[in-house]
Amino acid sequence: MRKSRFTEAQIVAMLREGEAGVPVAELLRKHGVSRPTYYLWKQKYGGTSVPELQRLKQLEQENAQLKRMYAEMALENAAIKDVLHRKL
Repeated sequence: MRKSRFTEAQIVAMLREGEAGVPVAELLRKHGVSRPTYYLWKQKYGGTSVPELQRLKQLEQENAQLKRMYAEMALENAAIKDVLHRKL
């Protein structure tokens, strides 16, 4: 996936400008963003703040780490069960 040239904080700031009453066309021209991109961002980040986004990203990283740990433990468990069944 292509990395955006805007950070999440910049995106939230841009959406806040739109909520403050700046016309969408002017906002898009000012920041050089297409209309579909703006509305995708609005759908994804609308109503969130920067600290909430940071916390969400932290939770996603923690979740990914836990999933990796679970996969490793499940693999070890399967290997141990395989060894035990071979001995019987």
